[in-house]
Amino acid sequence: MSTSVDVVVIGTGPGGENAAGLLADAGLSVVAVESRLVGGECPYFACVPTKIMARGSDLLAEARRASGRAGTTTVTPDWAPVEARIADEATSHWNDQAAVDRLTSRGVRVVRGRGRITARGEVAVGDETFSASRGVLLNTGTSPTAPPVEGLADLPYWTNRDIVKATTAPASMLVLGGGVVGAELAQIFSRFGTRVTIVEVADRLLALDEPESSALVEDVFSDEGIVVRTGAKVTSASYDGVTFTLALPDGDLTAERLLVAAGRRPNIRDLGLEHYGVDETVRALPVDDGLRVTDGLWAIGDITGKGAFTHMSMYQSAIAVRSILGQDGPPAMYHAVPRVTFTDPEIGAVGLTEAQARDQGLNVRVGTTKIADSTRGWIHGAPGNEGYIKLVEDADKGILVGATAAGPYGGEVLGALVTAVHARVPTDTLRTMIYAYPTFHRAIESALADLT
Repeated sequence: MSTSVDVVVIGTGPGGENAAGLLADAGLSVVAVESRLVGGECPYFACVPTKIMARGSDLLAEARRASGRAGTTTVTPDWAPVEARIADEATSHWNDQAAVDRLTSRGVRVVRGRGRITARGEVAVGDETFSASRGVLLNTGTSPTAPPVEGLADLPYWTNRDIVKATTAPASMLVLGGGVVGAELAQIFSRFGTRVTIVEVADRLLALDEPESSALVEDVFSDEGIVVRTGAKVTSASYDGVTFTLALPDGDLTAERLLVAAGRRPNIRDLGLEHYGVDETVRALPVDDGLRVTDGLWAIGDITGKGAFTHMSMYQSAIAVRSILGQDGPPAMYHAVPRVTFTDPEIGAVGLTEAQARDQGLNVRVGTTKIADSTRGWIHGAPGNEGYIKLVEDADKGILVGATAAGPYGGEVLGALVTAVHARVPTDTLRTMIYAYPTFHRAIESALADLT
């Protein structure tokens, strides 16, 4: 059976869901194809459930910090309330009916199954084929992947999709990968009583962030009893039904659970991209300023390689919709992409790191300050309130091209810096601003004064 529509959206992560709704609101006939859950990774396996976990672990840490400053506390971790919030409140036990209803109420037809392009403007789902007169929009996202370690592929390890369904905090856990996902989940479970060891092949955690962020997180983790093994090469992995083992040249590591958080791969294989003359083996689909891959084909989200974030997908979806509708609007811009690692302290960053700016040949000036040296940092004065602000300036243009806000509420402090980088606000203008006293964000003023 063949059905004629205006647009087919393959993949309904946050961006795909938003785009499908906007296109339907504009009067187009839209089919949204989803092989898993409408809403994508964020509400069921990533942003929402993991931040519920982080909130729980932060509450435990804050309660423990009261001793010696506001009384005496004894804290007993309990994973059950966290599990209940995720399963009952956040994900409805991984049921996406509410998200489906949101789309259908706007006139979008939701089709379950794997969509595959069979010709230009044609998508097959099971026995049904859809002919899209306006085009096809891809929002297929990424999936967890594992490094090529001998024996690993056959093991029942956890990924981010499994760990959010945990019913208890395990007694011990190995975390293979020290990026954002690995770092966040390692700290969360450690605070709920799990003995955690992180194994990272790079020479530092959070290798895509500033080295100062890596050092900060590693120091905090050490203080909290998390073992960090960087520069570690795993030669093999095994599981005997009770214990996972990672073999390293200097000895084996064992634990009750193994979390693999060592990267993701784009879901673009076997989509039929060859019908558009597109190479499906690329790491990311090249797109223009309107998110067009080629005539009649658009892509948004992680598969464009512009940033692995829900807000990126949502941002791109609005631009892609304008492009599909033939409307004018500002092009996609990526010079001020923000990102936050929700460890405690939080690591918020935007734009270029110092190393990236120097690699681009910019005349770089850097300004830094410690959060603990700010008034509010001193007032808080408790373990875990460490942090810093770092500004990266293009000295020739007198504007910030990157910044990091690491510390308590680092992701919130980042808001002011995102504005500065995105709008290319002159640093001289930033120096004339009045910063609310004694907020954490007032430390930006000290970092500006340190620009050299």
